[in-house]
Amino acid sequence: MGVVSRVRLAATAAYLPDRRMDAAEISAVTGVPQSVLIDRFGLRAKHIAAPDEHVSDMAVAAARRLLAEQGMRPDEVDALVYFGSTWKDYAVWQAGPRIAHLLGCADATVLELDYVSCGAPVALRVCRDLLRAEDELNTVLAVAASRESHLIDLANPRTRFAYDFGDGAVAALLVKDRSAAPVPREVLGCHMITDGSFSLDVMVPGGGSVEPAGVDTVLAGRHHLDVPDPASLKERLDPVTLRNFLAAADGALQRSQAARRDIGHVCVIHLKRSLHEAILKHLGVSADQATYLDDTGHMSGVDPLLALDRAHRAGRLASGDLVLLLAAGTGYTWAATVIRW
Repeated sequence: MGVVSRVRLAATAAYLPDRRMDAAEISAVTGVPQSVLIDRFGLRAKHIAAPDEHVSDMAVAAARRLLAEQGMRPDEVDALVYFGSTWKDYAVWQAGPRIAHLLGCADATVLELDYVSCGAPVALRVCRDLLRAEDELNTVLAVAASRESHLIDLANPRTRFAYDFGDGAVAALLVKDRSAAPVPREVLGCHMITDGSFSLDVMVPGGGSVEPAGVDTVLAGRHHLDVPDPASLKERLDPVTLRNFLAAADGALQRSQAARRDIGHVCVIHLKRSLHEAILKHLGVSADQATYLDDTGHMSGVDPLLALDRAHRAGRLASGDLVLLLAAGTGYTWAATVIRW
């Protein structure tokens, strides 16, 4: 057997819309005190896409920045993977082909992952395996964007947990390395846990085959994100959330031949402050070893790679550090991926 190709994360880049909605403005709209938003939600501000700015536009902006910084031509991209929000420019539509077209990646294979907030660790796993499996592929450009701030009715208390939803995009370049020795920024182990008993707890009720779009669904506000029974969701989800985050992390670490004590930095989706701190405590890492996105809120699959991009640009990652990307998405799936920096 030949040497299994290693895959490294060569570069990342991000994009945030100009419009910024701070905690005071969110408080005025929702009635949630500003202090609660900052201290409990962990939300100082979030970015809001312009009315004519969609996930394809934001993903292209992040990808163009990455390509420019790397001095890379679009035709050097062998495959493009979209892993962002499933709420896109149009319904029943793939964003990936349009993103590839706008970037000029004319020869790229395009793959679309239909994941939500757990998207980043999953995408790294898929891109790693794609590069290992396909001998002719050497570069994969993974892109994600979220515009889900527009999907939330801030007057609906059932979606209080989603008041932190914001907009933004991230791009990541993964490349194949045929070296037998460890390489910098190598994508290592990944792990996922799915519990489908939560599959009907969070959704946009109107517009699908169960509840087709019509005048009644529009007038009833059925095209915003909703939680049919928040009390039931909380009762069932609270006991397993932390446990499954940690199990996903441990699974990825084990597959990386590592343990919690080896973690150098954590990049987790934006969560309420108490859960974020509990995860760090149980993993045995300090607040300085994590990037908390309290100025952007939660952006579907964007968060972990945006956090990593920020940590890298701020010089917070040292050579050899194990970086843990950790996420969870409604459905529910918890996912983790480890990168050796």
